[in-house]
Amino acid sequence: METLGALSILLAFCLAVYAVFGSVIGAVGHRPYLVKSAERAVYGVFILLTVASAILVYALLISDFRLAYVAARSNRAMPAVYKFAAWWGGQEGSLLLWSWMLSCYSAIVVFTNRRKLRDMMPWVLMVLMSTQVFFLTLNAWVEPPFQVLAVGKGVTAVADGQGLNPLLQYWTMAIHPPTLYLGYVGFIVPFAFAVGSLITRQPGDAWIHTTRRWSLITWGFQSIGILLGAGWAYAVLGWGGYWGWDPVENASLLPWITATAFLHSVMMQEKKGMMKIWNMVLISATFFLCIFGTFLTRSGIVSSVHAFAQSSLGNWFVGFLAIGIALTTGLIIRRLDYLKSEAHLESVLSRESSFLFNNLILLASCFAVLWGTMFPVITEAVMGEKVTVGAPFFNKVNIPIGLFLLFLTGVGPLIAWRRSSWDSLKRAFFWPTLSFAVTIAVLLAFGIRHFYALVSLGLCAFVTCTILMEFWKGARAIALKNKLNMLMATVELTHRNTRRYGGYLVHMGIVLMFIGFTGAAFNRDTTREVRLGDDFQLGAYQFHVKEVADGDNPNYIWQHAVIGVSKNGKFLGDLMPEKRVYKASEQPTSEVAIRRRLNEDVYLNFAGMSQTDAGRAIIQVYLFPLVTWIWIGFLVMMFGTLVCLIPSKVRYSYPKTEVVGAYAKETVAR
Repeated sequence: METLGALSILLAFCLAVYAVFGSVIGAVGHRPYLVKSAERAVYGVFILLTVASAILVYALLISDFRLAYVAARSNRAMPAVYKFAAWWGGQEGSLLLWSWMLSCYSAIVVFTNRRKLRDMMPWVLMVLMSTQVFFLTLNAWVEPPFQVLAVGKGVTAVADGQGLNPLLQYWTMAIHPPTLYLGYVGFIVPFAFAVGSLITRQPGDAWIHTTRRWSLITWGFQSIGILLGAGWAYAVLGWGGYWGWDPVENASLLPWITATAFLHSVMMQEKKGMMKIWNMVLISATFFLCIFGTFLTRSGIVSSVHAFAQSSLGNWFVGFLAIGIALTTGLIIRRLDYLKSEAHLESVLSRESSFLFNNLILLASCFAVLWGTMFPVITEAVMGEKVTVGAPFFNKVNIPIGLFLLFLTGVGPLIAWRRSSWDSLKRAFFWPTLSFAVTIAVLLAFGIRHFYALVSLGLCAFVTCTILMEFWKGARAIALKNKLNMLMATVELTHRNTRRYGGYLVHMGIVLMFIGFTGAAFNRDTTREVRLGDDFQLGAYQFHVKEVADGDNPNYIWQHAVIGVSKNGKFLGDLMPEKRVYKASEQPTSEVAIRRRLNEDVYLNFAGMSQTDAGRAIIQVYLFPLVTWIWIGFLVMMFGTLVCLIPSKVRYSYPKTEVVGAYAKETVAR
């Protein structure tokens, strides 16, 4: 079985190499049959990698401990869902998942474009399959997943395996990594079309229109992956945080930032013929940052709870990044004449200007996160001493940047295209500004003095008012014209322009998430050593220790505390935080207990029994105001993304400004 798996990977590598050369030679030599055979090779790569992946998953499910990967990542006591999740729980399996997902995306691209973009498709295939060759090289020779375990003379199996890392045995970890990979891997598709467009000098914005949904879908997967990871950290790690500015967390955020900038600036290219160079740079940066994130996770150059062990993969990724960035930069420079804008910025007080500022601030945030992430590595290489950069640096830099981005989110819809007059700005900004001022005044009246919290919540009110005004104006006009109620008119309005109003829903989700982030300014916590029957208090909450019980099952030994929770004398219920020690790895973990509410989460962690007094339990209690709004905002953001993917009921055409010398003439967008 393992021989078939290894052979499938090797044959997939051969077909991927053929697809690269077949597509390029077919395009240069005008031999369409070679291009066609290269496309069929892509299907073959997908089938072979599906076979290899199925064999590895089957080996995990049946506990075939002859394989070193299975012995290291699974054991008999693990539930089946975590045996399946062990596919991406280790270095070799996760790289195979990467390759398999890339083959899936490549096969879909070939199938959906089999009768269009024929000049561009060979070069698209070249980019896709070159990346596939790189990852299959790692699968076949550097980190092969089908190595047989040799324990001793004639012994090629162990009785039981070490099991999946206990921190990964949580339901979100059965979803988070593959979802994040769908984003990581998916960004290669718009990048491949961008490169194909540059090589063939495609007229118009064909690559933009072709990859619009790809970009949005992969951005959505990346967003889901990041937020699921935040939810995992909040519920599993026991310290109550959802974002710790960990290097691997940062690595997942970097391509999300540049992709967000790309999704905004690409509208400028579609509507105005502007920012073409920006878009090429942004989509290229997004792809290479995805590879960079994969490199950080697997190279071992940074310390992280998310990273795999130290390995030799780093040099391979550095080589791939160096070659890819050099070739892409050279291609963009050679095609600068093709990337000239068809219009220019007419006024600072315009929506075009707000898009430009939005991009600049996003890139500033990206650079700050990248610099802080790599600073320890840079200092170690230059000075021989690793200087770490912690959360205070990232918060100090990114909180102001985030607030300014939130402000721009509200400003954009209020400003007209091309130029805005001061009178129109005064009318447009009146109600949002009033909402901002009233919110600040109310918060001050309730005794809130935290500067960033005041500004953040005030801006949330500002942006919310802007979004509601946009829906109200459009829906009211439709309701009056078609005699509909406001709810139906709002649905009709959204259906007429799903990209615009779906985008507003995404922005509303971001606002709700900012409300949740702002609650961190008011977090409170305490750690107590308590005996059975003891009472203690934090804020308005009272806690009573009722019981400490223990037991075990085939997978782990557990011990939990039963704690009654009351608020202002009213009993709210029992919470049972738990401590576990997994038998296979002998690694302890915490299962926190959380009482989730819209206004505040009560978060309990049982840290075990005291080392100095065996009769005392160590209980950590946290109060997290507003944190639930992060997860609500996430759901709203994803709903808005789905709305954006629905075809609009009405197709709009936008005027572009084509610049010829000192003159400009209006043309109609394609």
